[in-house]
Amino acid sequence: MKIGIATPRIIILLTILLMLSGCGYGFSPGGEYIDPDVRKIFIEPFANRTSQANLEDTIRLAITDWFVRGKRFQIVSSEDQADAIFRGTVKSLTTAPLSSRTTNVAAEERMTLTLELSFEDRRTKKVIWKDSNFPGSQDYPVANVNDTEIARRNALSKLSRDTAERAYRMMMSDF
Repeated sequence: MKIGIATPRIIILLTILLMLSGCGYGFSPGGEYIDPDVRKIFIEPFANRTSQANLEDTIRLAITDWFVRGKRFQIVSSEDQADAIFRGTVKSLTTAPLSSRTTNVAAEERMTLTLELSFEDRRTKKVIWKDSNFPGSQDYPVANVNDTEIARRNALSKLSRDTAERAYRMMMSDF
């Protein structure tokens, strides 16, 4: 069997086409699996089982910000106006030292947050998405004892934003 000059070109062309087509898997954070009739959502005030004052408000605000950014839903001010309800509970917030100085004072700490989150269709009572132990963590340096509270507050703010973003993306991707 004689291979013509066109055969290598066909093989190269087919290889390029296969590479461009990819594997068919795609990450779709658009919430396509959510009923399109679910447009208006109410985000309930979060519960807080920690001793950190106002933590539930900080996280709820960060979650709300991601719903607004996503533009898929309209936030409404009461449950009666909503097609779906988003609920949350701050289950725990802990800090632990990651490294220490020779004086046994922490040089770096890790803050860990656990949330219980759910998104439910108000009309059918069907759970659209739920995670009972949604985690988040943030490491932060501790320059000295006087700066610890400032570093902790900044880390908590970043942790709230990052965890809210991850929760929103996971929910919209049905993970």
